[in-house]
Amino acid sequence: MDKILEGLVSSSHPLPLKRVIVRKVVESAEHWLDEAQCEAMFDLTTRLILEGQDPFQRQVGHQVLEAYARYHRPEFESFFNKTFVLGLLQQGYHSLDRKDVAILDYIHNGLKLIMSCPSVLDLFSLLQVEVLRMVCERPEPQLCARLSDLLTDFVQCIPKGKLSITFCQQLVRTIGHFQCVSTQEKELREYVSQVTKVSNLLQNIWKAEPSTLLPSLQEVFASISSTDTSFEPSVALASLVQHIPLQMITVLIRSLTTDPNVKDASMTQALCRMIDWLSWPLAQHVDTWVIALLKGLAAVQKFTILIDVTLLKIELVFNRLWFPLVRPGALAVLSHMLLSFQHSPEAFHLIVPHVVNLVHSFKSDGLPSSTAFLVQLTELIHCMMYHYSGFPDLYEPILEAIKNFPKPSEEKIKLILSQSAWTSQSNSLASCLSRLSGKSETGKTGLINLGNTCYMNSVIQALFMATDFRRQVLSLNLNGCNSLMKKLQHLFAFLAHTQREAYAPRVFFEASRPPWFTPRSQQDCSEYLRFLLDRLHEEEKILKVQSSHKPSESLGCNETSSQEVASKAAVLTESPCTSDGEKTLIEKMFGGKLRTHICCLNCRSTSQKVEAFTDLSLAFCPSSSIENLSFQDATSSPNTQDGGLMQANVPGPTEEPGVFNPATAAFVCDSAVNERMLGSPSDEFCCTENTCVPNESSRILVNKDVPQKPGGGNTPSVTDLLNYFLAPEILTGDNQYYCENCASLGNEKKGGA
Repeated sequence: MDKILEGLVSSSHPLPLKRVIVRKVVESAEHWLDEAQCEAMFDLTTRLILEGQDPFQRQVGHQVLEAYARYHRPEFESFFNKTFVLGLLQQGYHSLDRKDVAILDYIHNGLKLIMSCPSVLDLFSLLQVEVLRMVCERPEPQLCARLSDLLTDFVQCIPKGKLSITFCQQLVRTIGHFQCVSTQEKELREYVSQVTKVSNLLQNIWKAEPSTLLPSLQEVFASISSTDTSFEPSVALASLVQHIPLQMITVLIRSLTTDPNVKDASMTQALCRMIDWLSWPLAQHVDTWVIALLKGLAAVQKFTILIDVTLLKIELVFNRLWFPLVRPGALAVLSHMLLSFQHSPEAFHLIVPHVVNLVHSFKSDGLPSSTAFLVQLTELIHCMMYHYSGFPDLYEPILEAIKNFPKPSEEKIKLILSQSAWTSQSNSLASCLSRLSGKSETGKTGLINLGNTCYMNSVIQALFMATDFRRQVLSLNLNGCNSLMKKLQHLFAFLAHTQREAYAPRVFFEASRPPWFTPRSQQDCSEYLRFLLDRLHEEEKILKVQSSHKPSESLGCNETSSQEVASKAAVLTESPCTSDGEKTLIEKMFGGKLRTHICCLNCRSTSQKVEAFTDLSLAFCPSSSIENLSFQDATSSPNTQDGGLMQANVPGPTEEPGVFNPATAAFVCDSAVNERMLGSPSDEFCCTENTCVPNESSRILVNKDVPQKPGGGNTPSVTDLLNYFLAPEILTGDNQYYCENCASLGNEKKGGA
């Protein structure tokens, strides 16, 4: 049969006829053959696969070999043995070189055919040694990609133990030798695909054997920090960065920047080559690592390296902005390099000649992504021109090119510049960590349940996510204090900067737990919130008294007379706050005033009461009530602006008891009331100097004319619940109210709040 097949594939018969005969040969594989006939067929098909003159011969070789190997498994196991495979890997096949990719493809397919045979274990052991030898020979990207395919399918062939570390290190070195000399798109895409396969193999090994990761990264740094001018490591090493866990940034960067064995010349070379990685199209997080290294060097005051690298690479980074795939990362690195290089305009002036052309090009293409990019770029340019304002003639063409884009305010520019300098605290290593990594999929750190403490955890997370409150807490100067606010500040700072997946807030729990809360028992989160806010509020008042008692010393951090402090704190409590400066942080962020109107339905006299609040308990209103509630513009009613109080209008004497006019419900929030406390988005209220009123564009009207939301029925909003809370009610029967004007109990209408 092998003679027939050999004559057939080399004959001049029409191709359809050849295919028919080949099909017959494949079908004959089911019949019995002796060992010599099988070996002859395996020899022929192997020769067709490896040395076939055309695709048809190689295809026939694969088809026939697979058929005969399937039906004559013992014979193929005897043929595809350890000696045969070793010969292919070390000597090649006839005229075929041992480094030809066809050799690896053939072995790959052979392993699939004998996977269920016992002898495959011997082949795995052989290949564990041979693949290490192969990567030490620095194979070309194509061969290395095929080897990666084989090892991905047969992980048993990957070296084990200490050899796995050596294998990973050698594979890193091999990637460092990759080169692509072609400029054709097809070849470039194929090259990127090959590199990706190799880097994915390394990622899989790192995951399976974590002990191989650090030695591999050390090898990467050794390659890119080499000062040997005869060797330039490949940019393909950038493909490995996306597989390095971002939570390792802190350890690795600190180790690199503080290692006395790493010379400045090596660090400069490594940083320059990492910046070159920005040109690698598929690498993720390269910009994060570059910025982390820049900040790490600033933290240890390696300013000479930073200056040299910035001046050397700033134009290259700017030129990367032309390429969409790498533009976001390039802009991030460019922004950091320019904003941190504040001692001289030299770096900025290197890119000034190129700015106008870039802006005009992106303006002309009209793409939304280009416009969004230009907004970010122009903000950066404005910051730099503000900082180096002594060159108006040089900047005039740029100002003309970007005149139609928004200009940041002077305050924002100053803030950006102050936070970006090399000597700024914002350059601490933790600030450069990606907020989307090393935590959860949301980029946030969780809180560990200490035993039915979910009530506390939910409150902490809610307060932490209130951006304005979090910023205010973190900005407080509480050095030396041991207050509850100080503990909250530490907790917020940890949640903001840690790379842990979760944190146990044990210290804060012990300090903030209400005394009547039994440990490890379920509690009400709203009760805990009220207690916490009250504690923080009262504590700040006492600290203010202590501060005024000893103004020359730190706020609240020294002992004072308890009797004197208590008396002054009582005065503060009884005296209403008349300005924001006198209010505590809790009052500013969460405080409000509630005014209750009570109207006698007999004499129409009205009484009112004003109460302070930090939270409102809103009940869910019946679905029928939603249609009868409205949220009216507060400026349309003369009664809305009254000392910045939250209020509702009470129906006049002509209205029937128990009937609520939707046009009468309105309220105005005190400027001290934080809109998040009311559960509303920050843009839902338009705030004037003394009041916060609903914005015209976001005013909510809920009545019968409002179209129903998808899914059927109107889902009540927070505004609906507020309207329901503020709606007037009739006090009758046992709830009758004593009217001082009538001097008797009577039906009253309680409105508003």
